[in-house]
Formats: sequence, C-alpha cells, structure tokens
Amino acid sequence: MTAPALDPAPGSVRAPIAPALYECVVSHARTVPLRHGFRHRTYMWLVDLDDLPALPLPLRPLARFDARDHFGGTEASLRGGLDRFLAAHGVRLEGGRVLMLGNARVLGYVFNPLTLYWCYGPGGDLEAVVAEVHNTYGERHCYLLRTDEQGAASVAKEFYVSPFFPVDGSYRMRLPEPGARLELSVQLRRGGERPFTATVRGVRTRATPGRLLAAALRHPWSTVAVAAGIRRHGLWLFLRRLPVHPRPRHCPQEGMK
Repeated sequence: MTAPALDPAPGSVRAPIAPALYECVVSHARTVPLRHGFRHRTYMWLVDLDDLPALPLPLRPLARFDARDHFGGTEASLRGGLDRFLAAHGVRLEGGRVLMLGNARVLGYVFNPLTLYWCYGPGGDLEAVVAEVHNTYGERHCYLLRTDEQGAASVAKEFYVSPFFPVDGSYRMRLPEPGARLELSVQLRRGGERPFTATVRGVRTRATPGRLLAAALRHPWSTVAVAAGIRRHGLWLFLRRLPVHPRPRHCPQEGMK
C-alpha cells in the first residue's frame, strides 16, 4: 500500500495527512481474572518525521517532539533514532517517508504508552510498522511489525508493561494507516484467553495553532492525565489483591544502547 499525500479531513476540502491532530478516546479493558476497564479522552499528533511542525513561539511549550523521548534517546533526531533501530533489524527505508502517531511533550512532560511509526520505502510502499511501547517504570521497547492489508500483525510479547501480567503470550495488533478516522487496537493473547485489550479511536482535524490551543485547554497536561489514569487503574487492581508479577531486568534492544 502507498502513503497518500493528501486525504480528506473532516470539515475540510483536502488537507495534508501530516501534521494533524486526532481527538481520541483511549480504552483499556481487562477480562481475566477479573473484569475492569477505563477510558479517557485525549489528543494525539500525527507528524512526518522529516517535517516536524514549526509552532508559533507562544505555543511551543504545548508541543515539543524531542529525540531523547524515543528509542535510545542518543540520536540527534527522531528520524535518526528510528533509522538506527530499523537498520539493526535489517530494514533500510532509503529516505522513504515516516509518519509518527504519538504524544508530544507538553509543558516539559511526556508519557507515550504507545508510539506508532508507519515506515515507507522510496517508492511509497509501506515497509514496516514500528510500535514503541513505554511502561511507567521509564523503560521502552520496540516491536517491528509486518502488517497485512488490514493493518494487522501478531508478535510475541517481550516487554514488561503491567505488574499484573507476566512477560509471555503474544499481541494481536490492528494498526491501519491513519486517515480521517483512527481505529487502532492491541490485544494480549495468552493461550486461549484474551485477557486485555486496548483501543484508540479518533477523528482527525487540522493541526492549526487555534485547534492545538483548544485541544490543550480541553485536555490540560494531557500526558500527565494518561500516566495518572494507568496508575489509578493499577491501584484498583492491587487493592483487589490481583497477583503481582516481579519486573524482570530490562535489557536495551540492539541499536538502542
């Protein structure tokens, strides 16, 4: 599949696919051994790694894309960090376009539970999708995915995210390329069970200064709220005596040291 240069946005004629804002609803649902879930509203950015948004000076504290927040944090640019990770796994884009969906640093703070990168070759074909996961312990891990025509792929779980799940099983991810709407899902599978599912659903809008300011006012300290929601969810489970699995020693991935 190819990366469209233009795609209709709600209420507009035809607008660039990036940069863009998505007003999102993020949902987490646990089914085993007890049922519990939560959802929250937030907003996310879709950006081109080679053409990051240049915001007016007064709005820059509301959206900063910093290379230290992704991959090993040692490269000078986000694109450099991604290319290093891909090269360590035998993938070279030869300058092809990369679209990133994630949270920007807001007022000096960011937490990105899941950042996605749609990676295109020089001819515009989708070569891979990278799912970068951060846990609340300050650790990160990337999964390299080869998605099918529906944007789906399966991958073994290799990273400690929740203290209430061991590092086993696999993920079934559905990550179609973002369009006017965003429809993403990540489902944990352990044997014949599907104990956890996370979804992200959103509607795209233009990333204008006015709309960014409006989104920031509706969702102040947006990534702080995301991190707080995850911790409240964990406390609820802990108080119900759900077994806690020890966190294994985290080893940085090749190309991310």
